[in-house]
Amino acid sequence: MTALEELVKDAGVPARASAAPTVADDVIEDIPLYAPRRKIYPQSVNGFFRRIKWAVLIATLGVYYLLPFVRWDRGPNAPHQAVLIDFPNRRFYFFPIEIWPQEVYYLTGLLILAALTLFLMNAVAGRLWCGYLCPQTVWTDLFFAIERWVEGDRREHMQRDARKWTAATWARKGVKHVLWLMVAWWTGGAWVLYFADAPTLVKDLATGQAPFIAYAWIGILTFTTYALAGHMREQVCLYMCPWPRIQAALTDEYALNVTYRYDRGEPRCSVKKAEQLRSAGAPAGDCVDCLQCVHVCPTGIDIRDGANLGCIQCGLCIDACDNVMARLGRPTRLIAFDTDLNIKARLEGKQPFYKLIRMRTVLYAAIIVVVGGLMVFQLATRDSEGISVIHDRNPMYVRLSDGALGNAYTIRIVNKQLKNRNFIVAVEGVPASLVDFVGMPPRADGRLLVDVGPDTTREVRVTVTDYSRTPPPPSTTIQFSLIDVDTGEVAQMRDHFFGP
Repeated sequence: MTALEELVKDAGVPARASAAPTVADDVIEDIPLYAPRRKIYPQSVNGFFRRIKWAVLIATLGVYYLLPFVRWDRGPNAPHQAVLIDFPNRRFYFFPIEIWPQEVYYLTGLLILAALTLFLMNAVAGRLWCGYLCPQTVWTDLFFAIERWVEGDRREHMQRDARKWTAATWARKGVKHVLWLMVAWWTGGAWVLYFADAPTLVKDLATGQAPFIAYAWIGILTFTTYALAGHMREQVCLYMCPWPRIQAALTDEYALNVTYRYDRGEPRCSVKKAEQLRSAGAPAGDCVDCLQCVHVCPTGIDIRDGANLGCIQCGLCIDACDNVMARLGRPTRLIAFDTDLNIKARLEGKQPFYKLIRMRTVLYAAIIVVVGGLMVFQLATRDSEGISVIHDRNPMYVRLSDGALGNAYTIRIVNKQLKNRNFIVAVEGVPASLVDFVGMPPRADGRLLVDVGPDTTREVRVTVTDYSRTPPPPSTTIQFSLIDVDTGEVAQMRDHFFGP
């Protein structure tokens, strides 16, 4: 064996240095479906992606905790909470927008937009949602920060857990769990504030006058937040969440993912060995096997092993590796958002290429724009009043003693404004007919003047009788009109007059 071969062997150069790390074809391991949990001690790190995560954490938690207290003046007879899900009155308020139960299609549109946005994020850069915006990630990050503040960073925490526990250790553990429970309790408390006037509910909760359901939900959400973010952590991402499995079927070879650039990093060796190999003309990678990328990972994976279900694409391993490369005077981004296609291109001496704008990203973006545009248009042009008509089904019609035919209807009038309004109800379409508004006298012109209270509905019963001498057709279209007395706005609904 030559001196160069001995040097390469001592450096631990893998046999396939130019290829991605793989498992030998003749080695089949019995990998269990569920691996026993080992406690993960993520190390703190500073860098570009860590700053983004801090900014997202502060913004999202700030919105979640403080939004119920934001006020919005909607005038008299209306709640002044900017965002409110008002179950007793069956309303959803979002700043100037008010959604009624019959407008559930807006919720459908929002769900479609959320799904398509998730698909678009995945097509562009993998699991960005998981790494930055997922509630599990955000609250786990917060719990990690509390844990480090109380028990120290990775090394200190591991050493303390490995030693015999003292009174000081128990005290630290107690303080940590108390802080976790406080965060979890306020998480549950903030959630119930979206369903009632926040200042009033806070006062009622503090004085024991709030309804039992509020205390029950606070307890449930306190427990789930404490359990998921404080104890289960990465297990939620690995075993409970379906999105990692779904997104794997939606991605393609052009989607950017957190990737170890093995074309540059392999073969791994220490700084000293790398210098010796390079001076001898042997290949040496930039990876020094410091394991910093593993130590900072919140799910405890080694990104150098290739694509992994546990990788949430948070980018903390990129920051850790960049810090090491900067100290060694080597180029950064040994770990980066990249694709396997680019790694293979560099191995072949070609220029890497990025294809963010492609059919699927354009299609997702186009559908998002169309659905969002339709929702905005519908909101901007929707009426502030509405009319619906229900024809009596049993019987469909009646024949009077004089031979006339009669049909009965229930008219529901909707007033979506926060003030009392007067409407004129008119029925047209059946010749030689008599319109009778049951229990309500019509005007001289045969139309009905009816007042409807603010933000409410009113029902009117009406019978239409056909006294024509000629036999009517089995079905005649008639029109019900609702006219605002003050503005002249008109809402119309058509139904049928039935005969034999």
